[in-house]
Amino acid sequence: MASRKYFGTDGIRGLVGQYPISPEFVMKLGYAAGKVLAAQGTKKVLIGKDTRISGYMLESALEAGFSAAGIDIGLLGPMPTPGIAYLTKTFRAEAGIVISASHNPYYDNGIKFFSQDGEKLPDDVELAIEAELDKPMGCVDSAHLGKASRIEDAAGRYIEFCKSNFPSQISLKDLTIVVDCANGATYHIAPNVFRELGATVIEVGTSPNGTNINENCGATSMKMVSEAVVEHKADLGIALDGDGDRLMMVDHTGYVIDGDEVVYIIACNDLKSGSLQGGVVGTLMSNMGLELALEELGIPFARSNVGDRYVMELLREKGWQLGAENSGHIINLSHTSTGDGIIAALNVLTALKQQGKSLLELRQGMTMLPQILVNVRFTGDSDPINSPSVQASVDKVNARLSGRGRVLLRKSGTEPLIRVMVEGPELEEVTALANEIAESVKLAS
Repeated sequence: MASRKYFGTDGIRGLVGQYPISPEFVMKLGYAAGKVLAAQGTKKVLIGKDTRISGYMLESALEAGFSAAGIDIGLLGPMPTPGIAYLTKTFRAEAGIVISASHNPYYDNGIKFFSQDGEKLPDDVELAIEAELDKPMGCVDSAHLGKASRIEDAAGRYIEFCKSNFPSQISLKDLTIVVDCANGATYHIAPNVFRELGATVIEVGTSPNGTNINENCGATSMKMVSEAVVEHKADLGIALDGDGDRLMMVDHTGYVIDGDEVVYIIACNDLKSGSLQGGVVGTLMSNMGLELALEELGIPFARSNVGDRYVMELLREKGWQLGAENSGHIINLSHTSTGDGIIAALNVLTALKQQGKSLLELRQGMTMLPQILVNVRFTGDSDPINSPSVQASVDKVNARLSGRGRVLLRKSGTEPLIRVMVEGPELEEVTALANEIAESVKLAS
């Protein structure tokens, strides 16, 4: 596989105003993508965005580039990433483009693409777009320029899709739910989904101003939603991230439930109903408690590399339907083609209603093991992970844990950091062991 110059594991992302998230580059990206997609027969793409102030600028730049390539554009406005994937399929568009940096602060932004199947673009298409980016930008004849139109009912269409994934015979009318939308793309969608299904909804993070996306709210900052649940005596809380593809939850006590526990609840309910297909895919960072709890139920479990792209790849390889990252990306191919925070929340609410249990009771079948993560900065071209002294330290810790826990060392994909993770049954022990390995990494750097 050829290395990528621009595309990362989740599209192209960076600081707004700096290459490559600049108006000039993004316009050329639209043109390059348009040229490649047009060669495959593409005539129309959809563009959606989250609530960052830079979304307006980047939307206009993409629109100009696609138009110059002769591609028609449907503008969705603020829309969750999974909503754009869904609408790309329903409008029979050949591609969907998301302008978002997901859980990052407002001053970052990014561009990612979906195919007409609502899945991320194949590697060969991304590489073809990169090759086109290295060529001069042109423009089709004026008679063949692409036209742009705004799709006014995009939010309503996606709300109805979400509701269709909840059993019609069940109502949420006896539940009070706090919904935190991270001042992001779900602000005008998620509260309406749960409200129209009968719940009493208390909104948090639904007043975007262009710069407050993910700011002390949403799935990456759970304090606000947890406090709101306790204050309002709500039954549970739902927290989404800026583009709506992550889900974290809170039970009525304020306890935070991460992606590992969410996918456990969904898998258990699917097993009870006979709808579970195969097993569950987690990642290298998934808590060992998930693996042990699923094993007790006879549910197969497999780990992929970190990243929802890799979770999806392993699901496809195994023919399974359900996978997750502990950060809250939940992929349930029985319902969607990509990670979807609202749909995952509805899956959990389905389990809650069908089993007649609270969220606290649903999560009690799984015991999270203490998991300590220590970041160690390294310099130069050294690779401390492969150092004999580091490997000896890891071997020593593995022998100490003796199957009761796990050790994982991996490089950060964005910073010169080695992430040292140790998990096991006792917090004090794993903390000491993680620091022991981290110290060996420092000495080897």
